Amino acid sequence: MSERLRPRDLAFLATESPTTPMHNATLEIFDPGESAFDYQRLVELIGDRIAFVPRYRQRLQAVPGRLANPVWVDDPDFDLAYHVRRSALPRPGSLDQLRELTARIISRPLDRHRPLWEVYFVEGLAGGRVAVLSKSHQILVDGVRTVDLGQVLLDDSPEPKTLGHDEWRARSRPTPASLVTDALAESVQDPFTVLNTVRSNIGTALRTAEQTLNRVGTVAGALSNRRPVPESPVNGVLSQQRRFVTVETDLKDYQRIRRVHGGTVNDVILATVTGALRGWLMARTESLGGMKKLKAMVPMSVIDDELEATSLGTQIAGHEVNLPIGEPSAVVRLHQVSYGFHGHGKSGRAVGAQRLAGIAGFAPTTFHALGSRVAAQELRRGFHLSVTNVPGPQFPLYAAGARMLESYPVHPLLPGHALAIGVTSYDGRVFWGITADRDLLPDADVLGQCVLEALDELVDSASPARQRAPRGRKKASTSKGKK
Repeated sequence: MSERLRPRDLAFLATESPTTPMHNATLEIFDPGESAFDYQRLVELIGDRIAFVPRYRQRLQAVPGRLANPVWVDDPDFDLAYHVRRSALPRPGSLDQLRELTARIISRPLDRHRPLWEVYFVEGLAGGRVAVLSKSHQILVDGVRTVDLGQVLLDDSPEPKTLGHDEWRARSRPTPASLVTDALAESVQDPFTVLNTVRSNIGTALRTAEQTLNRVGTVAGALSNRRPVPESPVNGVLSQQRRFVTVETDLKDYQRIRRVHGGTVNDVILATVTGALRGWLMARTESLGGMKKLKAMVPMSVIDDELEATSLGTQIAGHEVNLPIGEPSAVVRLHQVSYGFHGHGKSGRAVGAQRLAGIAGFAPTTFHALGSRVAAQELRRGFHLSVTNVPGPQFPLYAAGARMLESYPVHPLLPGHALAIGVTSYDGRVFWGITADRDLLPDADVLGQCVLEALDELVDSASPARQRAPRGRKKASTSKGKK
């Protein structure tokens, strides 16, 4: 019997629309060095490791009459070359051009008739570097049955590990009659199956009605029991196109601020987000008089003693925090954000950065995917934006011998949410990926610059002389998806 799609995952599919494709992505930049890392090597690497994520060779099959949720079946026409694609920038390709390409790719939904993932190998970057952009649907990665493909592609040594292609053959597809028979048998054995199916179908109908009526306020609240989101510049009706902004910073800056002012690196990152939003809104000449704070959904890792060490899915919980954008003092903003997380850490369930990064097989890509799932599940709580910070390994990682230099998370936008922020620390650097709606946030690049300014303000506050020493830091950049 094929594995059935869970009601929660079916809700993700129902939420998806042309303006809200529900996939996560990661943009990674590599230095091939002497490894000869190219498109063909990437195809071979994925072919060698895909056996560890069997869901990546399966697609969804609907049940006739919608008697039950769809099932996962092997794709008999699975073609690795279709999913692993080759692209290039005009040499020497700039980071701005790479971000523009990224924005166009993440704006496009995945084909539901095939396994729900794609990987792009991008050549032509300046300095001989290459990029790998991967995207996977939210229902594909749950941290329990399936981790993100990126988690199995990276090694901690430049010596590539060859595991060997498996002799995979697609199992025969279930017939419509067998799908109906299995659905009826499940309903007899487990009455809750019928209840879940009815709930899923009703939920799908309600969400379809919500999208048709296109009334985000009263209608959405009535149909989905969702608290209305207070009006803000980061909320509105989304377009089908995206912008993508990246920022690269130094982990030592955050650690210095934490040592002087207390709290955690995560507190410093959220205080930086707060300062950046404040600076961005002021650059827009937005009035902060009636908008003292923005509510952020921050997925956090928590301890669950009932889970195995390799089971990550339910170790992520949503935590609301108010970002005090109306506060002019950077230090006060930091302490207010830190206090907002005091209860979460005091509960004893919080997972520290070192422990999190030490989990066997840990990869930031999976945790970012789980964080975006949590944010989508908590949408009813009426927050303004989501911010996911994942502490990654502080040593180099490699793909087929090529060293990974940079890793930027690309989070999906939720309905009515024009902004999502992902942060990954890796090998002494902190990489920000800011996803924004093309039409609602045409000045998303300014927000990227404000991240640097907000961090500088906090660094200055942690300096004995309150003066910033000159530091080289890359500028934030932006791109947009073209219609």
